[in-house]
Amino acid sequence: MLPHMSQSPVVLILAAGLGTRMKSDRSKMLHAVAGRSLITWSLETARGARAGRTLVVLGHQSDEITQVIEQRYGAGAVEVVIQKEQRGTGHAVMAALPSLQGEPDDRVIVILTGDAPLFPAERVTELVRACADTGIALVSTRPTEAMAYGRLVRGAGGALERIVEHGDATADERAIDEMNAGFYAVRLGRLREAVSALTSDNAQGELYLTDIAADATVVEAPFDEVRGINDRVDLAAVDAVARQRINRRWMREGVTLVAPDQTFIDADVAAIAPDVWIGPGVHLRGQTKVGARSRIDAGCVLQDVALGEDVWVKPYSVMTEAAIGDRAQVGPFSHCRPGTVLDEEARIGNFVETKKAHLMAGAKANHLSYLGDASVGARANVGAGTITCNYDGVKKYKTVIEAGAFIGSDTQLVAPVTIGRDAYVGSGTTVTKDVPRGSLALSRAKQVNVDGWADRFREAQRKRGK
Repeated sequence: MLPHMSQSPVVLILAAGLGTRMKSDRSKMLHAVAGRSLITWSLETARGARAGRTLVVLGHQSDEITQVIEQRYGAGAVEVVIQKEQRGTGHAVMAALPSLQGEPDDRVIVILTGDAPLFPAERVTELVRACADTGIALVSTRPTEAMAYGRLVRGAGGALERIVEHGDATADERAIDEMNAGFYAVRLGRLREAVSALTSDNAQGELYLTDIAADATVVEAPFDEVRGINDRVDLAAVDAVARQRINRRWMREGVTLVAPDQTFIDADVAAIAPDVWIGPGVHLRGQTKVGARSRIDAGCVLQDVALGEDVWVKPYSVMTEAAIGDRAQVGPFSHCRPGTVLDEEARIGNFVETKKAHLMAGAKANHLSYLGDASVGARANVGAGTITCNYDGVKKYKTVIEAGAFIGSDTQLVAPVTIGRDAYVGSGTTVTKDVPRGSLALSRAKQVNVDGWADRFREAQRKRGK
């Protein structure tokens, strides 16, 4: 139990600004770090800290941000407060206070800035504990590069006297290396009283939350934890730190990353089992899952893919919303589009594209084929250059290739059509009607050889050239 706490803290996330230095039509909160939007990072921090309630203060593009929140957490899980005009952090908190009317004065309010995605839940807990005695605590940091953050001004005894914003600071104050990170824990009663007394007597003409910080307990955190994102340079720097942490976590759980600095695993990747081997340039995105002992070679991109055990994804394959069974093989240079399902030991090879295709156990299409809206039975073989013609310009139709069928090279299967069990389709055939079980389908023109034609043609060309 947290000291003097009868309830979990309320987390208040400040996320109303547009972020003009991003030079983007999208709100800064919708930009992503390691595949996860900034607003989602802050909400995950609140969840990790076991917040009793979570409120988000929004302004610019509030509808779009709310949609992102509700798609992930459901309607009503996060309370949205609208700040119609943005007049500083203090004003943002003021906008949220009416939503906290029913809360007691001793309730701890944790205030997070929405553009610092790597602030950990454990630090929130530390901040809440530090708030127990004085009623207010904040996080400081010592940046590793020049930053326009507010400076912590301490008295002779070391107690915090005030925070001065960079734009209002003197040259001596700007020389202070201890800076405000923008995270607070405050007893609600103190917060109500302090916010009501804020004034805009500063260089920006805004209401600064920093003005409530006198006598606060200070918790210092590394700069990487609290670094905010103002522009694309900051975004890239924070993304690099996030991905380094993600990669280290997976390696410590038994995953081999051949080149960690060239491997890009998103924050929401669901599972990577021990003894998975991942080559350089691999991107794992969304809710991808990778089973034990699977191998993903160089340059592959997997989005929301489920790989079974002992799967081999060969170089430069792209897969989206696909499910791959145990001991299956994909690639090189394969493209598995949404709805692709490969059962155990199925194989697709170089320059094969699949979409809403189900290859059953042991089926294979090793070369240069397109399988769309198709069912391929167990142990069936699809030859090079095969195309399922699934679209007539208006509707899409399904091709069924039953177990054990053999499809020769350069074949067009014009859907809807079924190739029966153990049937053969000769190379170069265009199939427009069902092929019965065990039958051979052919649709070639008769071959004609004209003796001596090539010699006569070349001689005629030689004479014409003269």
